[in-house]
Formats: sequence, C-alpha cells, structure tokens
Amino acid sequence: MTRTGFVLANLMRKKTRTILTLLSVVTAFLLFGLLQAVNVMFSAGADFVGATRLVTQARVSFTTSLPMRLLPEIESIPGIKAVMWQQWFGAVWQENTQLFFFATDPARLHTVYPEYVMPDEQWKAFEQTRTGMIVGRILADKYGWRIGDKVPISSNIFPQKDGSKAWTFDLVGIYDGKDADWQRNTNLGWINYAYFDEANQFGSGMAGTFTLSLADPGQAEQIAQTIDARFENSPDETKTQTEKDFNIGFLRQIGDIGLIVRWILFAVFFTLLLVVGNTIAQSVRERIPELAILKTLGFTDRSVLGFVLAEATAICAIGGLVGLAIATLIGIKIGGSGNFPIAIDHRVWITGVISIIGLSLAVGLPPALRAGRLSIVDALAGR
Repeated sequence: MTRTGFVLANLMRKKTRTILTLLSVVTAFLLFGLLQAVNVMFSAGADFVGATRLVTQARVSFTTSLPMRLLPEIESIPGIKAVMWQQWFGAVWQENTQLFFFATDPARLHTVYPEYVMPDEQWKAFEQTRTGMIVGRILADKYGWRIGDKVPISSNIFPQKDGSKAWTFDLVGIYDGKDADWQRNTNLGWINYAYFDEANQFGSGMAGTFTLSLADPGQAEQIAQTIDARFENSPDETKTQTEKDFNIGFLRQIGDIGLIVRWILFAVFFTLLLVVGNTIAQSVRERIPELAILKTLGFTDRSVLGFVLAEATAICAIGGLVGLAIATLIGIKIGGSGNFPIAIDHRVWITGVISIIGLSLAVGLPPALRAGRLSIVDALAGR
C-alpha cells in the first residue's frame, strides 16, 4: 500500500465521522467564499472605474442635493473635461423591488461615461424623448424589458406634482459595458433629467452629485481640493473625492460590512477549528497502539508525524476546495442576476487556499507532534 493509500484508508475507517467532518469543512468554506467575496467588494470598491473621474457631493451627505448653479463654477476649473449631474430617483419596480435609477442629462452621461456602449440612434432617442429611459443589459434581461416598452416605475422619494408616486417612462435604449467589468455594472437605469426636474413635486434646479471627467488623472487631488476650497464657508459646501472612494462610501452607508463579515468569518473558523481539531485528535487517540507498531516496523518519528498531518490536510483541502468551488458557482449565479454583483475571483481563492493551509496546520500539527513523539513502550502498554 502506498503512503497516500494508507492516509485515505485511515480517513475512511470511520466513514460517518469523516463524511460529517468533510461536510462541516465544505459548509464553512462555502460561507467563507461568499462572505469574502462580499468583503472584497465592499473594501475594494469598484476598482475598474479607474481614476479619470471625481464625484462632488454635499459636504454633509450625498443624500443632500446641491443647486445646479454650482455647475458653471465647477466647469470653469482647469483640468475638467466634462461634468454631468445625477439625482438618485429612489425607484421601485412593482410592489417593493428597489432599483438603482438616476435622473441625468443624456448627452453629458454619454460624454462622461464612454464605457457604457449603446447605438448612436438610441443615445439620440434618449436625448430627444422627454419621458425617455435607458437601462443596462442585466436589468433589461432580468425584467424582460424591450425597447419601445412603456415602463411604470414608482419613486419612494420624488412624487409628481399631483402627489402620485407612479411614473411612466419610455424605454428608448439598452446599454452594454465595454468589457466584462463594466458589463457587470449594467444593472442601472437612467431617466431624462429635464422631465424629472419639471415634473417632480419638490422643485427644480437640484442635483444629487456632480461627476467630473478629468483631462489628467494625476491632477485629481489638486482639482478636488480646488473645488472644495471654492465652496468652503458657503451655504453649499462640497466634498470631492475619486469615483472609487465615493462608491465605497455609498456602499458603507448601510454599515461597516467589512467588519461584520470579518467577525462572522472568525466565528465560522473558530467553530470549524474545534470540530476538525477534535476529529483529528480523537482519531489519533484511537490509533495510538497502531502508530506505535508503525514505529516498531521502522517508520521514523517524522514519517508518523507526516501521516497524521496528511490526514488533517486531506480533510481540510478536499472540503475547502469543494466549498470554494460551490461558492464560485453560486457567485456566478448571483452576480449574473445583477442584484448583487459579487464575484469569487482569484483574490478570494488565494485567501481561501491560505486559510486551508492555516487550518490544516492548526488542527493537524498538535496531534501530529504528539504522534511523532510517541514512546513505543508507553503506547503499547496503554500509558
């Protein structure tokens, strides 16, 4: 029998115990993969957006709108190529499905976000249709929307002047992303700001944020400081930051997700450490006489230590890799739905493999060292 066969034979000696332990490891790494993907998303932000844009918001909070009269002053600052504005619409589909919809100027959206790809005639229709709306491919496919549809969308923030929260928009375009990263971001909807600004009950001339396209990304910090200094001590103080930092701040409004995820992962792995560690320790205790016989037959202390450590590594590696694989498949399904664009990518897998190695050493090394130091006489005597 080979050494590998010997390790596998020992693992399958107590099939029920081994299978239950493996299922525990699989479940733990399934949770690990999904939670770590969420952690990466919230901590890293949207890295793919690059550093070519800044976002200016009200200093107090992005939920506070800024007056449109700031636009000419922002545009006049050297180094800014183009400026668009957007207003969070608070869109709701059907009864209670929240959507990410913004009111914006179509031409400025096209200029500032060239990563959104759509035929020219659809961009033109968006500009010329007062009640026009465009949506990303993910959103359109999910709800079965087609160009030409009249789509009823409610707003939980902006009622119309007659008090109705029900709005109806004409779907005039469906956009895609320029690459895979931007394609995953096609879960947004955009409505024509001119119509929204005229029809909403709370007045006109306000914007949630201004997004600035830069001629030179290297000047981002200087331009941000210039903008904020210009409106300092005014009724409309601003906070300007990179688009990535703004996205992170937007996501963290619902809480410090990274901290929550880390504590959940700590609890999961602490429990797993106890479960797998107890299984391996119990297995070694049951086989002390057999390990002594192995040493009697000529196996060295290092060989016996290796057998025990290999058993722990096999359980952790098989269960961990299977759990991460299942998490990857679930992540693909969730990410493809457009609701929660997580991805179990190489960062999650690298962290997962490191965790598998660490867990294997933590649960396997103490009983392996005990087995390696085992005295043949004491073991055979039952001491």
